[in-house]
Amino acid sequence: MDVAEATGRLLDTAERLFYERGVHNVGMDDLRSTAGVSLKRLYQCFPSKEDLVVAYLRRRHARWMGSLRAYVAEHGQDVLAVFDWLDRWFREPGFRGCAFVNSVGELGATCPAVVAVALEHKEALRAYLAELADETGIASSHLALLVEGAISMAAVGGDPSAAQHARRAAEGALS
Repeated sequence: MDVAEATGRLLDTAERLFYERGVHNVGMDDLRSTAGVSLKRLYQCFPSKEDLVVAYLRRRHARWMGSLRAYVAEHGQDVLAVFDWLDRWFREPGFRGCAFVNSVGELGATCPAVVAVALEHKEALRAYLAELADETGIASSHLALLVEGAISMAAVGGDPSAAQHARRAAEGALS
């Protein structure tokens, strides 16, 4: 197995296991064996667990933002489509909230690189929401708070309807 294939397998496995179980609860041997990659190849691809966590979060950011952008574009760049996308995400099997917040909660005190990636993700999300909000008159900071609050409520409270509650609040702000 070449480095590119091993890297892909490791990232696929890390994305699934880190999100399902948390970073601390997944050892490098778990990742290696589940991905079917030798220990030597694992450390060639990712010299440390921190390197793997950062790569996992960067990849997750690209996929998450790509999915959100595509959905909103399919719905005419309507800012309210953000909440409909969130509603679909919250209802997916295995939803565990924001991978970035979860990772910072686990590693933030000891891993500045994870905090930096999480901040990049949150800033990119805020910038995207600002693009959408510019056309509506709603303050992008309010929109970001509604999005982040919905994610937290859905994860902590286990209530996927948090997205629709946030959507109604956004609709009220647009009126």
